[in-house]
Parts: sequence; structure tokens; C-alpha cells
Amino acid sequence: MRALTALQVAAALAVGVRLARGRDRLPALTPVTTPDARISVVIPARDEEGRIGPCLEAALADPAVTEVVVVDDDSSDGTARLAGNLGAKVVTGAPLPAGWVGKQWALRQGIEAAGGDIVVTLDADTRPAPGLFGALAAALDGYDLVSVGPRFVCDGTAEQALHASFLATLVYRFGPVGPPIPPPPHRVVTNGQCMAFRRTAMLAADGFARVRGHMADDVALGRILAADGWSVGFLDAGGLLEVDMHASTAEVWREWGRTLPLSDATRPGWQVADLAVVWLTTALPVVRLATGRPTRLDLGLLAVRLLLAGALRGSYTRPGPGVLLAPLLDPLTAVRLTQATLRPIRNWRGRTYGGVTTGRSGRPAPPARNGAR
Repeated sequence: MRALTALQVAAALAVGVRLARGRDRLPALTPVTTPDARISVVIPARDEEGRIGPCLEAALADPAVTEVVVVDDDSSDGTARLAGNLGAKVVTGAPLPAGWVGKQWALRQGIEAAGGDIVVTLDADTRPAPGLFGALAAALDGYDLVSVGPRFVCDGTAEQALHASFLATLVYRFGPVGPPIPPPPHRVVTNGQCMAFRRTAMLAADGFARVRGHMADDVALGRILAADGWSVGFLDAGGLLEVDMHASTAEVWREWGRTLPLSDATRPGWQVADLAVVWLTTALPVVRLATGRPTRLDLGLLAVRLLLAGALRGSYTRPGPGVLLAPLLDPLTAVRLTQATLRPIRNWRGRTYGGVTTGRSGRPAPPARNGAR
């Protein structure tokens, strides 16, 4: 018991240091309508006919955007037709090479087809507000790669509670969005739902090829480029971007639990440390409270967790009781993260992928030359 208490104290101190960074975090992005650069928006899309419309309409209507490129990744529905009818430039994706995850392959093709100086990548379920693209372009004056934290759309109390519980694990492991001091490369966090970078720099780095086999491709990309010397920013864009990620509570459990462990972008030692933090500071206090045996430290951690739940209300477009009820689901979230860490999920959008190919350094091996697959 003494050993467990000592571990819990250490985990609580680590969380306290991370949460304290929120006092000095960078301000949220504000709208910029007249950027100085040509901006291309690139959207990878596979069977997105049912939800890509609002994203396309918003991007196409923004005067800061030069073009919107949709890469149709072998869709079986009318994604390409809809995108073309709305006015996007549609790129028919080439067959998926061995060793690639579909999103990275689509993004690489989209960047090659883009004509802008700056590329902003968006997921089809995002909803950009006017001024987002100009704000991202302006942020690149201080960074080489920028990704942002959005506001989330969650329908229903259970869905919002589970989503908010998962979201809290990111804050406990990495701190709030907008850190004033960049973390070391191996702890960088990026959000692939919306990223911005200079096109020529990304083409030279061939970043998406270097993370071609990763399921947590966004975080892997940020960490590899940060190790190369890129300045990587993770900024708050909650007032300029919304994301409707999932259609149900079951989908939150299945799909977000698939990527949140960051197993293929994190060293084993840090995976163990991150899981320990989640179990000791979020799950264990709830379990002990439920059994009527909480310690003083447990009660203190529960109080901190409730304060974070209140702070996370701003991360949702329509925050409801689910955000405040989220701490009750923290033990289930810890189970899900552990399960997905031990048995990583390698399927997405009807495809099943093999493991990541790595070189001696542990990084993804470079892409084959001369077109070899």
C-alpha cells in the first residue's frame, strides 16, 4: 500500500505540473480575413458524402482560401460527385500502396496537387468558421507546423460524458492546449483534424511518407518533424472550428479509444507512465470513492478532476450535464486506454493495416525510392 501511495503522489505531482501550465497558455486564435499568402485547403475523403458538405461549403465560402482540394480515397458513395458539384477540385486517389494508411496517402497526393503557398488540411467532419484559415496562415509566422484544438459537437449526455472523459486523459498526460513553452519532441501533441504548414517545406520533408504506417499519424508527424528542428504549435481554435466526430456513444468508445493511446507514436516507457497517471489520478480515486474508502489524496484528486470538468465545458459547442458527469466514467476510460495500448487497433474505414515499419532508429523507415512499394 505504501508503494501504491508513493506512486499516486508522484503521478499527482506530474499532473499538477501539467495543469499549472494552463495559467500561462497562449491565447486562442482570432479571425484573420486577409492573409498575405495563397491558401490551399486539402481534405482527404473516403465515403464522406453524408457529412463533408458543411465543411466544403464553409471552406469554399472563405475569401482567404484560394482552392479546396478533395482527395477521393476510393469512396464507394457519391463523395467525389458532391465535392465537384460544390466547386472543389477533386483528385481521384491512386491505389493505396502497401505499408500506407489511407489518410496519409490521400494527404500526400493532395499536397502535391495543391497550388497554394500554405496548405491547411481538414477532416471531413470539421466545420471551419470565417477567419480560421487566415488565422492559421498568420500563426505560421511563428511556427513551421500548426494544429489546433476545436470545439466538439456531442449529442446526448452519455456520448458527451464518455468523450469528455477521454479528452481529460489528454490534458492529464500532456497538459492544456496552447503551451507557452514547446514540449520536447517526444511529447509533442498535434491534432490531425486541422493542420497548417508551408507546402514546399512539407514536400521537402515528405512528412506523410515518414508516418505512412501510423494510426496516430498526426502525433507521429508532429514528433518526427519536431525532432528535425521544426517549430510545432498546438493552439486553441475553439471559437473558429467545430468537429462532429462521432455519431453515438458506441462510436466514441470504439474509434476515439482506438487512437488516444498513441501507441505507435510513443515509446513503451512513456506509454506505461501515461497509463499509470490515468489510473492513479483519475480511475483509482473514483473506485475508492465508490467503495467508501477514499484517502485524502483521492479526495483532493477528485476535486481537481471536477475543476477540470468545469474547465472542459468550453471545449463543447453545447456543454451539458455529460461534461460534469464525465469523471464517473474515468475507470472505464482507463480500461479502454489500457486495452487499446496492449492490443492496438489497426483497422479504419473498412481497411485493416499491418504494423509500422521502422528502421534501426525506431523511426518509420524512409519511403522506397524509384516508385518501389
